[in-house]
Amino acid sequence: MIHLSQAAIGEVQRMQSKCLDARARFRLGVQAGGCADWFYTLDLDPTTAPDDRVVDCDGIQVVIDSQSWTYLNGLSLDYSEDLMGGGFRFHNPNAVSHCGCGNSFSVDPARQATVPSDDCML
Repeated sequence: MIHLSQAAIGEVQRMQSKCLDARARFRLGVQAGGCADWFYTLDLDPTTAPDDRVVDCDGIQVVIDSQSWTYLNGLSLDYSEDLMGGGFRFHNPNAVSHCGCGNSFSVDPARQATVPSDDCML
């Protein structure tokens, strides 16, 4: 399950409106590294691999690769603006710790999400 707040949906729609490739979907992922073990990746991507999960969140097609799904299942994504600018905020139930920047996290392998779901909560 992935949850996008209305603010996050609005920001993704704004990003997509500026993208030159109309086929581009919102891709979420994780990569090894960052201040902790993993960091979040966000992109607009027109490609979809056979093992990608595609979740519809209020008209937003969210694409997540199979490795990232293990770490992102249950994620709530918000968007907010403050004096420092705007940015996505990640609320990940799989993370056991976060770095100060909020974009990198660690997981306990014993607590990783094991039940796959294509549900999207709004």
